[in-house]
Amino acid sequence: MTFSAPITLLYLLAAVLFIWGLHQLSSPRHARMGNLLAAAGMVIAFAATVPGLHHSVLNLVLMVVAILIGAPLGAVAARAVRMTAMPQMVATFNGVGGGAAALISVVEFLRAPSTVAIPIVLSIPVVFAVVIGATSFAGSGVAYAKLQELMRGTPIIYRGQQPVNAAVAAAIVVLGVLLVVTGVGVLALWALLVLSLLLGVAFVLPIGGADMPVVISMLNAFTGLAVAGDGFVLGNPVLIVGGTLVGASGTFLTKMMSDAMGRSIGNLLFGAFGTVLVTEQSAAGGAGRSVRSGTADDIGTLLAYSQKVIFVPGYGLAVAQAQHAVRDLAELLEKRGVEVDYAIHPVAGRMPGHMNVLLAEANVPYEQLKEMDEINDAFRSTDVALVVGANDVVNPAARNSPGSPIYGMPILNVDQAKNIVFLKRSMRPGFAGIDNELLYDPKTIMLFGDAKDSLTSLVAAVKAA
Repeated sequence: MTFSAPITLLYLLAAVLFIWGLHQLSSPRHARMGNLLAAAGMVIAFAATVPGLHHSVLNLVLMVVAILIGAPLGAVAARAVRMTAMPQMVATFNGVGGGAAALISVVEFLRAPSTVAIPIVLSIPVVFAVVIGATSFAGSGVAYAKLQELMRGTPIIYRGQQPVNAAVAAAIVVLGVLLVVTGVGVLALWALLVLSLLLGVAFVLPIGGADMPVVISMLNAFTGLAVAGDGFVLGNPVLIVGGTLVGASGTFLTKMMSDAMGRSIGNLLFGAFGTVLVTEQSAAGGAGRSVRSGTADDIGTLLAYSQKVIFVPGYGLAVAQAQHAVRDLAELLEKRGVEVDYAIHPVAGRMPGHMNVLLAEANVPYEQLKEMDEINDAFRSTDVALVVGANDVVNPAARNSPGSPIYGMPILNVDQAKNIVFLKRSMRPGFAGIDNELLYDPKTIMLFGDAKDSLTSLVAAVKAA
């Protein structure tokens, strides 16, 4: 497909805005501007596409109707969604994108005359987009169901699962090669679509809730690659650029998150991590050991007379919607001359950057959000490490217990702080389903209850100290 010079320049401008917007997303301080730049690029890309539809009024009408329906739905969903449900929304939007990419390739394949072999330059990207897009669509649906607790979040494993998955994958390869070589076969294309959907379901079922952040990132990369495939199918450069950007960034993010968990991508995706383990210790309630619990007044006094405090947020913070209460407590401590920072683990929460977004919503200063490598050495000189809803990312078993499923995962060095305070609802394990030795540390004080209520009580206690 050829384009006039003005349209080509518009596509180039859209691609530049996509790249610039993605670059801005590397920092919470510039993330909002990055989203606006990328959105502007999408508007320009749409404007450049319209002139090519002059021969089909119906296509133009359908595009306008789709925008008029989709834009309000997206805006309302983005504003109405709770922070705890943000991963589900990301999974939904990502799945819709993958499904749309697969359907576009199917439509383009069906448009070709049935009596003529489709050129390889078209059949290869069609097969690629159908397989990757449908897998992303179905996998995102399962991820949504697990995150929304419509199905259990632990790995779902059945006898013969790996041979069945291997057979499905082999059938997809055979059908894909058949379509590319022969260039015809509508039934084979539909079979390829169905098998790809099945593979997406089978791919995510055995992955536990602890690995959902990585799964979401990988499925996002899949959708981007499927869109890039559509770009080759349609001969549209802006789809190729945009899809490749999403695919590349999602792939890098997946690798970075797997490194943050101290595991290879293969082990993470096929190791069924997230299975709830019933160890001797957990079955015996921590081998009969007791924990030290405290009152808000006692902990408030400890915080008020500290010199340095580090907050360690986790998914429990999002569940309790306690980000504003954390900010209130931090501001109160700062007024008393206490140095305050926030330790952010790469896989804390249920999606990449979950804690950064949550705390940014509460207007926590960006310079106080410290990544793991930046802040780990500071725990040695910290008077109080206040853990709010985090668990596995501070569990010393990752360092000290070779038999633990999280062994080798880099963690925040909370155990090196002089005093440790845990805000938890109960002694229930984290996503990994294992006990946290740090809860039984003599330096640890437990404050049980809803995180928001506990933090509100701590604010009052600090004021009274």
